[in-house]
Amino acid sequence: MVRTQVEGRDIDDPAVLAAMRKVERHLFIPDSRRKEAYADRPLPIGSDQTISQPYIVAYMTELLRLTKSKSVLEIGTGSGYQTAILAELAEKVFTVEYIASLSGEAREILDKLNYRNIAYRVGDGYAGWPEFAPFDAIIVTCAPDDIPDTLIGQLAEGGRMVIPMGAGSYQELMLIEKKPGGKVVIRDLIGVRFVPMVHS
Repeated sequence: MVRTQVEGRDIDDPAVLAAMRKVERHLFIPDSRRKEAYADRPLPIGSDQTISQPYIVAYMTELLRLTKSKSVLEIGTGSGYQTAILAELAEKVFTVEYIASLSGEAREILDKLNYRNIAYRVGDGYAGWPEFAPFDAIIVTCAPDDIPDTLIGQLAEGGRMVIPMGAGSYQELMLIEKKPGGKVVIRDLIGVRFVPMVHS
């Protein structure tokens, strides 16, 4: 999977590639779909949610430029696969999931895999996790109609946020950088398709 779908494209960060090789994607996929675990596409995980295709996971992760000294906020725990990749690279992962059952299932898997640098929260991703802000990086794995100001506010100066944005069948992946002094720079990257971000 890594050789053909990730390394064979434009992902070249050694740490990201090592994390993608280490974390076994099939562990985060329902038994009925495990034969498809290493296919180059998203897969359903229940509750009308999906696990992203391997390339998109690697692409979004590489954009964050994580190191072992950095904290990252993840909006949308989902199956926990992206969470595990982040936990391999960052000092601390704070992950928020709107659907309690998904959060519980992901935590069970990640605990079994002995990840101890992950904090879990069930709640509205639009609110982020203000108690632990600012974050060196933020990754959003569901698509809002507009970029939440709350998340920009929780991004540290020098930090990066990757977020899909838009409604319907076409969305744009955005890279948001908060420069020194608080200036926010937004770049459109590629077309993507994610589940909608739910707001309570």
